[in-house]
Amino acid sequence: MPVFAKLTLTEIKLFLREPISAFFVLFFPTLLVVILGSIPSFREPQADLGGARVIDLYVGIAVALTLAMVAIQVTPAVLATYRERGVLRRLATTPVSPLKLLGAQLAMFGLAAIASTALVLAVGRLAFDVRLADNFPAFVLAFLLTAAGTLAIGIFVAAVVPSGKAGNSVGTILFFPLMFFAGLWTPREVMPEVLQRIADFTPLGAGERALNEAMTGSWPSLLSATVLLGYVAVFGFAAVRSFRWS
Repeated sequence: MPVFAKLTLTEIKLFLREPISAFFVLFFPTLLVVILGSIPSFREPQADLGGARVIDLYVGIAVALTLAMVAIQVTPAVLATYRERGVLRRLATTPVSPLKLLGAQLAMFGLAAIASTALVLAVGRLAFDVRLADNFPAFVLAFLLTAAGTLAIGIFVAAVVPSGKAGNSVGTILFFPLMFFAGLWTPREVMPEVLQRIADFTPLGAGERALNEAMTGSWPSLLSATVLLGYVAVFGFAAVRSFRWS
C-alpha cells in the first residue's frame, strides 16, 4: 500500500478512537436533522420562507455544521497537538515528510465530512422528504468551496496556537459565532437584513447560502463563491507563511 494511503488509514483509525469527536463529526449533524424534523411545525411550508419548510433549510445548515466541526474545532486541535508533541519534527527526519502527514489528515477529514454529509442528505430525504440538490454539480462545488474556506481558517489557527488545548479553545470560540451566521439557531432567511448581509461575508454564512442555492437548483452566487475563495486565499497564504513544524 502506498505510504500516503497507509498514513490516511492510520489517521482514520486514530480519529475513530476518539469517540466524542467521531460522534460529533459523523452523527451529530444527522441527529440535529432528526430532532428538528420531528417538530411538526418544521415540516409545514412557511410563508416567510417563501413556501419552504424549516427542515428543508436545516439540511443545508447541518452540512455546514459538519464542515465547521471538522475544520474549525477538530483540525486545529489535532495538528497543534502533533506539533506540540514533536510528531511533525520527528517525521521530518524520515522519508515520511510532515507534509504527507498533513495531507493524510486533510484526506481523513475530507472523507469524514463526505460520510457525514451523505448521512444527513439520506436521512433528510428518507425521513422527512427533503429534496436532494436539484443541481448536484453545483452542490459539490458549494461543498468544496465551503470545505476549502473553513479548512484554510482551521489550518491557520493550528499554525499560530501554541498547543492542542489552545487550538481546541480557539476553535470553540470561533465555532459559535460562525455557526450563528450560518443559521444554526435562526435560519438566515428570517434574520434581520443587516445580519443577513453580515452573514454573506462570513465563511459559513456564504457556504450555507451556496449550499442552499444548489439545493434549489441554482449555482452558488458570485458573492458566495468570491467570499469563500477569498478566505481560501487569505488564510491559506497566512497558514503557509506561519506554519511551524516544531
